[in-house]
Amino acid sequence: MREKLNTIMLIDDSEADNFLHKRVITKADVCNNVVVTFGGAEALTYLQTAIDGVYSCPDIVFLDINMPGMNGWDFLEEYEKLPEEMQAQMLVCMLTTSEAHEDREKADKYGVVEEFSHKPLTKKMLLGIIDQFHDRDNVK
Repeated sequence: MREKLNTIMLIDDSEADNFLHKRVITKADVCNNVVVTFGGAEALTYLQTAIDGVYSCPDIVFLDINMPGMNGWDFLEEYEKLPEEMQAQMLVCMLTTSEAHEDREKADKYGVVEEFSHKPLTKKMLLGIIDQFHDRDNVK
C-alpha cells in the first residue's frame, strides 16, 4: 500500500482541467491536500509563502505549458531561482496538450521536470507518477 503524499499542486489556467484533475487526484485518495493554482505567478506566490516559518512544498506539481501571463516555461525559469527550502523534493510533471517534439526536448533540459504527459490526467497516469516519486525518494 502506498503512503499518502502530503500535497499535489496543479498549475493550469483552465478551470475545467483543474476541476477534472483535482477530481482524479481526490478520488484516487493519494494525498492529503490538492492545491489548485491558475497560472505560474499564482503558483510561485504559493511556493514563496511561509506559514509559521515553513514553506508548503508540494510533493508533485502538474504543470501546464501554455498559459497566459507566466507560462510553464517561465514558471520553471523562476522556480529554479527559488531558495532550496522552497523547492523541497518536488517532482514536476508537465501535463499538457502540446504534441510538439520541441516541447518535450525543452522539458528535458530542466532537472526538476521528471515527466512529460498529455492531458487529461488519468488515475493510471497518476499512480504511475506517484510510484516514480516513491522510487526516487527510496534511492536517495
